[in-house]
Amino acid sequence: MNQDDFTIFEHNGWEQVASAYIPRFGGVTTQSNGALLDALDVRAGTRFLDVATGPGYVAGLAAQRGAKAVGLDFAQAMIDEATAAFPDVEFQRGSADALPFADASFDAVGISFGLLHFADPDKALAEGFRVLKSGGRLAFTVWSPPDRAIGFGMVLKAVETYGRLDVPLPPGPPFSRFSDGGECKRSLRAVGFVEPLVVEVSQTLHTRAPETAFHMMLHGGVRVGALLKAQTPQALASIEKSVLEDCAPYRNGDEISLPLPCVLASATKP
Repeated sequence: MNQDDFTIFEHNGWEQVASAYIPRFGGVTTQSNGALLDALDVRAGTRFLDVATGPGYVAGLAAQRGAKAVGLDFAQAMIDEATAAFPDVEFQRGSADALPFADASFDAVGISFGLLHFADPDKALAEGFRVLKSGGRLAFTVWSPPDRAIGFGMVLKAVETYGRLDVPLPPGPPFSRFSDGGECKRSLRAVGFVEPLVVEVSQTLHTRAPETAFHMMLHGGVRVGALLKAQTPQALASIEKSVLEDCAPYRNGDEISLPLPCVLASATKP
C-alpha cells in the first residue's frame, strides 16, 4: 500500500471516523447509489467491484440486484462496518492504486465519493481500467462544485471568513478537481476509457437545527474535518454560528434541507 503522507493522513482519518461517517454522510451519499449502478448497468450476474466501499452501501445494493459484488477499502474500520451490515457480500482490505485482482476480472467498477480521497486518483482510474473486461464500465461520484453543493459551500465560505484555509495538512489532489465535468472526461480518456458521460445527480442533506453541514463535516469527514479541527476555538464557534445562520432559507422550523448534489461520471473500456 502506498504510504505517502496524504495516504497515511486519509487512512488514519477513516480508521477513526468510520462509525461517525454513517449517520453524518450515509443518508446523503446513498441517494446516488442507484444512479451509479444504473450507469454501470449492474444487474444479476454482473461481476462488480466497489472501490473505496466505506460502509459497503454500493456493494450491498449491487448484491441486492443479483450482482457478484466485491467491496474493497483501505481502512479496516470501514471493512468491519461493511461486513457487519452486509454479511453475505465479500469485502477485503486493499489499495485503490494497486487493486489485488487480475486483469479483466470485472464487468463493472464503481467508486462512490472515493476518488477525492486517493493520493493518485489517475492511478486509481488506471487500475479500474486494468481490472475491467473489454466492454466493461467504470463510474464514480464526487461532490458537485461548492456553489451547487450548498452545504460544502456554506462551510468553506465560513472558514474563509472567520478562520483559515491555509492550515498545515498533507498535500493532496485538489478537493474539487473532479467536480468539473470536463476534467472528469479528460481524466477518463487519459487512461484509455471511451464514451465518457457526466451528469449531475440531486441529493439533499437533511438535518435538524442546530445540527448542520458543519457538524457533518467536522465529525464525519477527514479532509474538511481536519480543516475545521485546525481552527482556533473562537473561529470554530463563529464558523458553526455562520453556517446555521446561512441555513435560514433552507429551514422549515427546525428541519433543514440543503442541496448536496454530486457529479456522476462513467465511461467504457474498449
